[in-house]
Amino acid sequence: MLSLQGVTKRYPGVVANDRLFIDFAAGEVHVLLGENGAGKSTLVALLSGLQTPDQGFILLNGARQVMKNPAQALRHGIGTVYQHSMLVPSLSVAENIALGGAWWRRPDLPGIAARMATICQDIGVTLDPAAIVGTLSLGEQQQVEIIRALLRGSRFLILDEATGMLTPNAAQELGALMRRLAQRGLAVLFITHKLREALAFGDRISVLRHGRLAGQISPERLAGTDHGQISADIVHLMFGSAQSAAGPAPVPAAKAGDSPVLQAIALAVAHAPPIDLAISAGEIFGIAGIDGNGQKQFAEALAGQSPAQGGHILLDGQDLAALTVGERHKKGLRYVTDDRLGEGTIGSFPISLNLLFKNLADRPFWRHGIEQPAPIHAYAEQQVAAFDIRTPSVDTPIGKLSGGNIQKVLLARELSGPARAVIFAKPTNGLDVQNTIATRQRIRAAASGGLAILLISTDLDEILELSHRIAVMAGGRLVGVVENGPDARREVGEMMSGLAE
Repeated sequence: MLSLQGVTKRYPGVVANDRLFIDFAAGEVHVLLGENGAGKSTLVALLSGLQTPDQGFILLNGARQVMKNPAQALRHGIGTVYQHSMLVPSLSVAENIALGGAWWRRPDLPGIAARMATICQDIGVTLDPAAIVGTLSLGEQQQVEIIRALLRGSRFLILDEATGMLTPNAAQELGALMRRLAQRGLAVLFITHKLREALAFGDRISVLRHGRLAGQISPERLAGTDHGQISADIVHLMFGSAQSAAGPAPVPAAKAGDSPVLQAIALAVAHAPPIDLAISAGEIFGIAGIDGNGQKQFAEALAGQSPAQGGHILLDGQDLAALTVGERHKKGLRYVTDDRLGEGTIGSFPISLNLLFKNLADRPFWRHGIEQPAPIHAYAEQQVAAFDIRTPSVDTPIGKLSGGNIQKVLLARELSGPARAVIFAKPTNGLDVQNTIATRQRIRAAASGGLAILLISTDLDEILELSHRIAVMAGGRLVGVVENGPDARREVGEMMSGLAE
């Protein structure tokens, strides 16, 4: 259905896509893998009309086409669900879905709502068509993006990290839906960082590395080869080494009941019941649960970004509930948000300033009301080296970095200085295998260094791999806490499914 013929795209100092020859067949789910910066996002931009190739061309049903803009791509039947939200936060779900329709005709919002209900049932999600998008969680916003693309009836569907915010069951339903779409003759391009999803959902797997096609796993090989061997081959294609992509580290030993570093005492958030928890030095306390059950609100209340309705937040026995975000940061309470671009950074600002937003007014970075460029630059250079941030310069706008490198900037900012407790919200969401491994190692190292860690994640494997104790949040409350161990997966699964507390 669609073919890339020697497609090349260059940016200043970078060849993002280098002479790509890839075919996408009707009736096939084609999975695209590659680490951050491998060229996947640029390829999506070329197919969806956000960019045009510098060399080569695109064939669509055998005819050469130039996608000059997204509207043209849509007219050619190419629909895209992007990794980062493209929704208007002040509009309702149904109004967002109606965007791009005929401008001379009033949107059929009841009709959209009816079609939404069918799609929601198919992929196992619940969304109110009248809900304002800005009030939804990131996971719910991702679900709106998926539904909008499916409702357009595209013949070539691009799903860029579409399962990143979905529950495991909903991800499986989406995989089944992709299969049904392929059986009806659609070509589906599914971009993911999860090897298990690639193997479970894909008919064909292509791997990008440094902008080039490193290799491809054919349908015959996927059907006839052990998945363990294929996983090893894919990791080799992505990184050129035998680095393990899926082997979890041993479950950490349970922590002794030391004096707590971070405590929430009857902490009331929004309309949820009060929450109590205590985390000791060196402990990783994991919170599992389906996205949209109050995890983000709880994290923001602890960090000071949203007001609590009551209760106490203690750090080393000192109540922080009345302090600002900056004051809590100086006391040693740090927060690594899950919204790297919208909340954690300012995309047009350089890396150097993004590293210092929470203490830019401190000496030696600010003196007598005047910014001090030399100390700021020197500090940024030091952090770039220490956290292996891949960038041409510390003056590069952070929005130009890959997701993995933006995450490294957040880690550098929050783990540096006199930290005592760190809240991680979905720290590896959207990262490639290599950056996921590196981020988890950073979290382990932070705990080993004596920090109290609160890890909030919708990836159960991540929670089980890192945590000493695990809680499940549902409806804004903690429904239970278990010690990590051989039975933890079953116990957590039962709590997440509502079978136990």
